[in-house]
This record gives sequence, structure tokens and C-alpha cells, in this order.
Amino acid sequence: MIKVALADDHKLFREGIRFILGQMDGLEVLFEVSNGAELLETLTEETPDVVLLDLDMPELDGIEVLKSLRPERTDIKIIILSMHSDQKMVAHLMELGANAYLLKDTTHEELEKAIKSVDAEGHYFNEFVSQAMLKGLMSKTKTKPTLKYNVDLTPREIEVLELICQEFTAKEIADKLFISHRTAEGHRKNLIDKLGVKNTAGLVMKAIKEGIISV
Repeated sequence: MIKVALADDHKLFREGIRFILGQMDGLEVLFEVSNGAELLETLTEETPDVVLLDLDMPELDGIEVLKSLRPERTDIKIIILSMHSDQKMVAHLMELGANAYLLKDTTHEELEKAIKSVDAEGHYFNEFVSQAMLKGLMSKTKTKPTLKYNVDLTPREIEVLELICQEFTAKEIADKLFISHRTAEGHRKNLIDKLGVKNTAGLVMKAIKEGIISV
């Protein structure tokens, strides 16, 4: 059972999401709060698997919450659920450590898919987020950057990294490369450590930004 927490200052919206999640197999709402300060306080006693986090909240907004939770609480997956569609904002939040970003007009099906994906794989990228991340990177520099330090990646790790950047899941990577799911996940964790990022979203951004993978 995936335990989900809701953080949004609109009670009616929270009630609607709670009802929707209640219809999904394998999900349960652990708690709900109306602002970021309440969320951080509650997280000292309760540990959900996934937090659905709004950005515009009183007392402490979603951006500050994300900064407070990362990198210490990487055990909690964070899905930003917001009306903000600015691509620079999306790229920035993914770089800060969000595991997924959904607009509030998303479908029930995509919401369920995103929750289960971040719980199992640590990330969920839809087309909107992928484009936002790429444009966010391209706006930072027009020249191909180089690594400021030497990173020794094996041919297999580069192969895995390329597939991650193409949005393949760990299971799909394992099947494609004829390796076990555990081995594929091990490569992903090694890449995160070697490239000094926080999660899979950071891997994609670093790979493109540093020119390890061409787009």
C-alpha cells in the first residue's frame, strides 16, 4: 500500500483528491495539511511514501518545503501538483529534487501512474516535464559545457544513462540490456553517486548539461 500525503491550502481540492485516490488500488491517504509549515511538522511523526505538494501555500510555500526536505529526506517522494506551467519553474523544481511535476488539470489516470512510478522508480517524466527540463538547460547555456571534474563512467553505465534519458524505467532497461532489475537499479544509483545529483531527474539534467549525452 502506497501512503500518500496531501499538502494544499484549498480544502475542496484536497477533498477531491482524497476521494480520487480512495478509488485507486494500492493507495491510501495518510494525512492532509493546508500549508508547508504543517507538512514539515507532521513529517516529524508520519512518513508517507509520496507527497502531493502544491506550490502556492501560506506560511511556507512548496518551493521552500522542497528545499527543506532535500537532500535529507530522499525517502519521501515529492510530486509537485500545481497550476504553474512556466517551464523554467518546472526545470528549477526538478533540479531541486522533485520526483515529478503535474499540472492540476491532469487526468486521474496520469495521477495514478505518476504516484506509482515515483514510488517504484523514483521519478515520473511526462512530455511536458521532459520539454521543460530540456528548455531549462538550453536557456542556461548555448555552448556545450564540459565536466569540471573527471567522472569515470563505464561503457555499461553510459548505456544505462542513455536509456534513462530516453525515459526507460529500470525494468525496461533491465529487459533491453538482458540484466536483472537489481543490476539496472544498481547502475542508476552508481550514476547518481558519481555525478553528484539527488535523483533520476538530476541525472538527466546533468547528463545533458555536461554533454555526457547529446540531444
